[in-house]
Amino acid sequence: MADVSDDPNTSTGLPAGPQPEPIRFFGTTWLNHDGGYALRRVGFAAGSLAAAVASAFVLKFAYEGLEIGNVGGFVSLTVVLMFAICSAIAFTKTWEGFGRRLSSAADESSLKGLKAIGFIGVLAAYFIRSLFEAPGEKLHRAEYEAATTQFHRRRSTRTGNPAARQPKRKK
Repeated sequence: MADVSDDPNTSTGLPAGPQPEPIRFFGTTWLNHDGGYALRRVGFAAGSLAAAVASAFVLKFAYEGLEIGNVGGFVSLTVVLMFAICSAIAFTKTWEGFGRRLSSAADESSLKGLKAIGFIGVLAAYFIRSLFEAPGEKLHRAEYEAATTQFHRRRSTRTGNPAARQPKRKK
């Protein structure tokens, strides 16, 4: 980050350069891995794993309820396949979301129903990702570093030698 003391915006209270985007449950601790970052990752991994296991038990009880209700093998198989397929798709979409932004809010809203049904896949993706980094950290870090590089590049062209600049062309 740029030094605040040599920034002309310090008198206005504006930040000196781009600011990191906070990640849910991690804030901006992902940037320097400070402020309890490691403890948050461990807690997040344990919490997502515990939620996935608890969710699997809830689904097991729901399946047993179908068996008690004698709904038939076809309905039971359909329910199991629906949750398995939705969980696999939700895992894949969640995992891909850690590495790239969705193109629009409509894309995110169209996946909400699928992710709600396949919630075990979403929890599994969060658990596995949190073993390596905060979910979405790689994407946020790449965006932040690109913005910082662009900021410094623009700043150096503004404060550089005016005589070395190219003269503006007349139209």
